Parts: sequence; C-alpha cells; structure tokens
Amino acid sequence: MDKLTHMNEQGRAKMVDITEKGETLRTAHAKTSLFLSKELYENITNLKMKKGDVLAVAQVAGIMGAKKTSDIIPMCHPLQLTGVDIQFNWNEMENEQYELKIDTFVKTKGSTGVEMEALTAASVCALTVYDMCKAVDKGIVIGQTYLVQKTGGKSGDFTRQGV
Repeated sequence: MDKLTHMNEQGRAKMVDITEKGETLRTAHAKTSLFLSKELYENITNLKMKKGDVLAVAQVAGIMGAKKTSDIIPMCHPLQLTGVDIQFNWNEMENEQYELKIDTFVKTKGSTGVEMEALTAASVCALTVYDMCKAVDKGIVIGQTYLVQKTGGKSGDFTRQGV
C-alpha cells in the first residue's frame, strides 16, 4: 500500500512537500448549483433583491474564496492564481423551480493543482447566493458540488464522465 502523503512518520497530518515538483500550467473546472423558487429567480434576474445584485456579489465572493482557499483548507498550499472565472446559467425546472448552475474555472502555473480552489470558489459562490436570498426563502437547496475537469501536474489530466 502506498504511503499516505499527508501523514508524517508519527501518523500525524503534514503539508505535502512540493519543493521538487516542476511547475506546469494547471487548470480546474468545478460545478455546483442551487434550486430556487420562481420568486427568487425573478427577483435575482430583475435585480430586485434588497441586498443588491446577487450574482455580482456571488461572483466576487467566489473569486475571493478561490484566492483564500489555503486559509480555510488546512493542507492546501497558498497559490499564485493566474485566473479565476465564474459563469452562471439558469435552468427552468418543474413546479416553478429554477436551478442556478455555477461553473468555476481556475488557473495557475505552479507545482500543485487548483482543484480545491475551483471547488472552494463554487461553494463560496453558492453560499453567498443563499445568504443574500435567505430572507425571501430559506428553502433554497444547494446541489452537488464536484470537479468537472483538471489539467496539468504529475497525476495528469482528469475529466469527469457523464457530465
């Protein structure tokens, strides 16, 4: 069995040493979604929420989340991100429900990947939408959050199948 990379000889947590790893272009794409009422959909898209432009604030929060990932995920390395993009798309569901799809894209040129930064951006984005809308409807559901694709690094590329 391979040795766990995040454990030292005493079996305690450690940050992985990436000193000898080469720098490569690394990218990650993550997704999440929220399920909201028709009322919230209309308020958000028509910019009628009392707290302001929900998607603009969520976008900035997601970017900030990506940049601060190493501050909240203990074993993540602080990274010099070279790009963060967040995209929103709406999907009308049954029973006057709407799905807000959030896609996050993160890039760096470095010695470790940006998967956690993309996932954190997606999560922070979704939580910000919830926070800005909870006064109108606390029944919002945050959907699955997952890595869609990552490129670069020693482990190679990854693309989730069936998405």
